[in-house]
Amino acid sequence: MKHINPNMACAGMLVILVSACSSKVEQKPGQALANVNGEEITVLQLNDELSRSNAPATQQEAARKQALEALIDRQLLIGEAAKEKVDRDPRVVQAIERARSVILAQAYMQKRIGTPAKPSAAEVEAYYSQNPQFFAQRKHFDMREIILPTREVNDELKAVMDKTRSLDEVAAWLDQHKVKYQKAQLSRSGSELPPELSAKLLALAKGQLFIVREGERSMLVTIADIRSSPVELDAARPQIEQYLVAKKGKESAEEEVKRLRASAKIAYINQPSPVADAGAPATALERGVAGLK
Repeated sequence: MKHINPNMACAGMLVILVSACSSKVEQKPGQALANVNGEEITVLQLNDELSRSNAPATQQEAARKQALEALIDRQLLIGEAAKEKVDRDPRVVQAIERARSVILAQAYMQKRIGTPAKPSAAEVEAYYSQNPQFFAQRKHFDMREIILPTREVNDELKAVMDKTRSLDEVAAWLDQHKVKYQKAQLSRSGSELPPELSAKLLALAKGQLFIVREGERSMLVTIADIRSSPVELDAARPQIEQYLVAKKGKESAEEEVKRLRASAKIAYINQPSPVADAGAPATALERGVAGLK
């Protein structure tokens, strides 16, 4: 699923700031809808804003009004930014240049490779049959976890986990040693988890404890239950189609970058040349029980 990076949104707005800070005001094409201190807001601007909102048809009128007010508010901020010469701040200049580079690169790639074709029924069925762990044989995991800083996951705590199969006993030990933590319960299907993590979970017995590290925080996890949760082909088809389209797009983009690199002259200046990956990265899954530490 796509999500909008807040840094990109900010950078995109900065591009607008620079265009507005120009001493020469250019007439924007399209019918004007509002005038804010001499700057027009046009139908084209509003349509572009609405195309990004993904508002349902039944809410288009409300979305239109909201978008117009948002454009007016943005123009007011742009005007103040121009007065205070925000566009000359080196950090702003750098963010604008980065946003411009990303936009141009994405526009080129879209023009070059376009939208991948919808996968055929045979491709969808093949993916479904080749990945039973996601569909026909999908499992659902009910888990309990303790969340705590990674720095607190030491050998002493691992030894406690080796001796018990009770998350409550681990929590009691943490209380005794005044280690701050949070408890949580979660339920995830195998298709929602990374394949390597899902495979590891299937290999564990109920009640077994293990550790998942995520940077500065870690989770002490126990499996409360594992149950079958199959998905039929018809129900899985939209998800598979979406995945295969994204996969084809990614592969096409990688091929295009590879082609460009092959014909380009690239010299690393005062930097070590990249080397081939010496091995696969260590898995994020660690167990605090015998045999998986």
